[in-house]
Amino acid sequence: MGKVTGFLEYERLEEGYAPVAQRVRNYKEFVIGLSEDQSKQQAARCMDCGTPFCNNGCPVNNIIPDFNDLVYGQQWRAAIEVLHSTNNFPEFTGRVCPAPCEAACTLNVNDDAVGIKSIEHAIIDRAWLEGWVQPQPARVQTGKKVAVVGSGPAGLAAAQQLARAGHAVTVFEKNSRIGGLLRYGIPDFKMEKSHIDRRVAQMQAEGVVFRTGVLVGALPEGCKVTNDATEVVSAEQLKSEFDAVLLAGGAEQPRDLPVPGRELEGVHFAMEFLPQQNKVVAGDKLKSQLRADGKRVIVIGGGDTGSDCVGTSNRHGATSVTQFELMPQPPEVEDRPLTWPYWPVKLRTSSSHDEGCERRFAIATKSFNAGSGKDKGRIKSLTTVELEWQGGKFKEVPGSEKEWPADLVLLAMGFTAPLATVLDAFGVSRDARGNAKAGTQEQGGYLTDVPKVFAAGDMRRGQSLVVWAIREGRQAARAVDEFLMGSSRLPR
Repeated sequence: MGKVTGFLEYERLEEGYAPVAQRVRNYKEFVIGLSEDQSKQQAARCMDCGTPFCNNGCPVNNIIPDFNDLVYGQQWRAAIEVLHSTNNFPEFTGRVCPAPCEAACTLNVNDDAVGIKSIEHAIIDRAWLEGWVQPQPARVQTGKKVAVVGSGPAGLAAAQQLARAGHAVTVFEKNSRIGGLLRYGIPDFKMEKSHIDRRVAQMQAEGVVFRTGVLVGALPEGCKVTNDATEVVSAEQLKSEFDAVLLAGGAEQPRDLPVPGRELEGVHFAMEFLPQQNKVVAGDKLKSQLRADGKRVIVIGGGDTGSDCVGTSNRHGATSVTQFELMPQPPEVEDRPLTWPYWPVKLRTSSSHDEGCERRFAIATKSFNAGSGKDKGRIKSLTTVELEWQGGKFKEVPGSEKEWPADLVLLAMGFTAPLATVLDAFGVSRDARGNAKAGTQEQGGYLTDVPKVFAAGDMRRGQSLVVWAIREGRQAARAVDEFLMGSSRLPR
């Protein structure tokens, strides 16, 4: 425990933001991290609890009190070693994780939680700056070959762990660049892609082989998921060439909104909109880009993907941005005695909302409406109705229908399942939600019902957080290592 009375002496310090007028002119990250002194002060607030609920609240079980104490003692290199012992990519989670660890912080019972995420961010940025993040190639090769399908956080975490265990790992990615939804789902202003690139370089030095533009199986007919695949590899080919296969793709089937007018031009899935901007930022040339310039934008869906659509639309120069959420507006402050140490339901306002957005809650879309004349066939407005919760279900409020002008509607209501064709190609059974049917570490070790084929991340659990994907990738790597070698020294 760095400072016994620290939690009494110091208040929580938040990371800063560049001014709105400045940051909406580009796609660069704009978070201003804590300084060395600020990080030390924030770490001093940690109480080194006998039962560290933060550790249990974190899906990768980061050893949070330990690295807090090391930061307080200015032992930064030791801090990154502790952080890396549980988390392969803290530069990802330090930027885009919602920090369930902070919700579980003991201080959060009746005070502001320790800024764990900001400390993690400071540790990994310092580690890269100092050159402490170096390749860790295996000393001995096992001669075993593993194929990892998908290069998002689950696939990358698994690949790195397996390579360090001495296996020959090849990662297959259907897009032209590595990163999966980290690269094509998260805007650059939240996480610049250079963070992915330098991890890829580290992993290549550790022996991981990356094959981009390779589609495993085939896309379903009519699928609009953005990809640049120039080569198709069959499931049978992977099973014959590799000793084990890990399916670690993302949940890419977006939830649709089948109301009248859905076919109108100008109504798009968020994942038709966001990846295009990421590609443009990366320097790719697109024949045409879906843009929000000068448009009245309505985003349907109140989660992170919807927030990303808001921030991107503002950077395009939208005339207005409105976000709809089906659920009622949550309270601004959670009922901590009731919810702690679990993730609470409360109003969350993102940096994108602060850049300009009208938010409407308890509202449902009834129809998309077309214009007339030259605008026939194109979205010009949508009709909504207000909702209220009665008898355990939503009911429409009589007389609450309203028409909203709209030139671009983005559907950001979440994702239902991974691409079915990948699972079908391998013959993997699916659960009731359409995900690969495979147990966790305690329930069969991520192995599917197809011999030597494993599944982890969104492919197994459905749409989830980056930190959950890293956890599953690490645990699946251990399961694969045990399968191949009979035992494993990889962490659980």
